[in-house]
Amino acid sequence: MTLSGLPMRQIPLDLGPVSMPGLDDFIAEDGALQALDWLQAWPSGSQTKVPAAYFWGPSGSGKTHLLRAMVPRALAAGHHVMWVSAQGCQMWEAELPEAPTLALIDDCERLDAHLQHLAFNLFIESASASEVAGPLSIMAAGAVPPVDLPVRDDLRTRLGWGLIFALFPLSETGVRKALHDEASRRGIDLGEGVVSYLLVRYSRDLSFLMGLLDRLDRFALAEHRTVTVPLLKQMLVLETE
Repeated sequence: MTLSGLPMRQIPLDLGPVSMPGLDDFIAEDGALQALDWLQAWPSGSQTKVPAAYFWGPSGSGKTHLLRAMVPRALAAGHHVMWVSAQGCQMWEAELPEAPTLALIDDCERLDAHLQHLAFNLFIESASASEVAGPLSIMAAGAVPPVDLPVRDDLRTRLGWGLIFALFPLSETGVRKALHDEASRRGIDLGEGVVSYLLVRYSRDLSFLMGLLDRLDRFALAEHRTVTVPLLKQMLVLETE
């Protein structure tokens, strides 16, 4: 996929569509319900007329989950997909060169000068719908509302052009469900004792807890043991040594 006039510095990322979380896996509470409904309706006619959508919230609120879930969804709809974040860029090709493109920009507050320039040019490209590259839609996410982003003024303005959705961390009930759902997906028998141990000792930052669960899964496989509180304690001790 080539978007006219866009300087690309592509860095391979481990974001294969097969491993992407789906929208059906997202646990929506409060304001996130509206965001989830909008994404599930994409790309209807009314959705594609919106120049951009921006999702903001603190760590663990699910904004990266939502953006990543759009990768397989957009590919299934016949779109090119571009992923931009502070870690680099990745692109997936559609079958047709003239197919529409969905650009997903994560961690907007962490974009360096080069990536801010790239993001700004994406907005310019979306406004002028090239016949060569096809129409371009943009979804972005950050930790704060667009007006508070520490980015160049012209990009900050454009990130606030479209719909803005505020996301919030899950309640304890939601976090418990998310952990059990992810454990089930991995084939882990995660007892309530393990979940309670995690929630008593750590915040409800879902991204942190999911990372911890991933490490625990790999540790259990290496030790050929089931996931228990003693195994979790053993892993945490080894990590601090």
